[in-house]
Amino acid sequence: MTDPSPAASGPPQIFDARRRAARLARSARRFREADFLHRRAAENAAGSLEAILRDFPVAVDLSAQPGVFSEAVAASDAAGRIGPVSTPTSLDQRAAPGAAALPLDPGSTDLIVSLLSLHWANDLPGALAQIRRALKPDGLFIGTLFGAGTLKELRGVLTEAELAERGGAQARVSPFADGFDGAALLQRAGFALPVSDVDRFTVRYPDLAALVRDLRAMGETNVLAGPIRPLSRAVLGRAAALYAERHAEADGRIPATFEIVHLAGWKPHESQQKPLPRGSAKMRLADALGVKEQTGD
Repeated sequence: MTDPSPAASGPPQIFDARRRAARLARSARRFREADFLHRRAAENAAGSLEAILRDFPVAVDLSAQPGVFSEAVAASDAAGRIGPVSTPTSLDQRAAPGAAALPLDPGSTDLIVSLLSLHWANDLPGALAQIRRALKPDGLFIGTLFGAGTLKELRGVLTEAELAERGGAQARVSPFADGFDGAALLQRAGFALPVSDVDRFTVRYPDLAALVRDLRAMGETNVLAGPIRPLSRAVLGRAAALYAERHAEADGRIPATFEIVHLAGWKPHESQQKPLPRGSAKMRLADALGVKEQTGD
């Protein structure tokens, strides 16, 4: 039997890491103009830590856009229990979670947070497994990533507009994970007591151009692997018209759906309670962590 090639045995390359790093670098100057999704995720993470009455002396932030979590924790009741939050990853590592080994010793960290970054991982279970290895026994991971319902309106109108103008369409919006798979992903990566919840809400924009400006400022535009054919003015114009026709509200503004999947899991330790039998859970993540669920509208 011949050995499989590295390409055959490795994870599929869905995203282009260099393209993602370039998008992040370009977004740095304007990120604070459109950081509301990251702030929402960070405030939820800080609220979760407020309900967990223990200390986390060694804390690490692996978020693509670092700093927002530290600010949220500093303003929360958990501030005195969280040690200085470090960001040990380079831009390239933040752009491609899991692609290279984390610069963290195994079993060295009490708390690891990753906000709105892991949806760009080519090997999401592998990235989560790296995080678990870096945690101390009974250490905590809190993460968020965009879920499958994110930008569903934009995905639809871009595809239809490109088909109409060019007779064929490329994928323009990333394939996001299903929020209902969150706990299973954590379990597969070796976390104990995994929990997952979905925060689904709508942001309203004056037009498609305003939505695209925010996505660029966040560093969340297309980084799918392979050649990307630029969108023409004709395609963008048709997409904007379709968006307004299909989705505009009474005041003319257009809605953009976002879905943030919240994850939490612990590095296994003998002191932890045993998980309930599969299918017997009776509590949502928001209730388990003692925070108010944010559903948006």
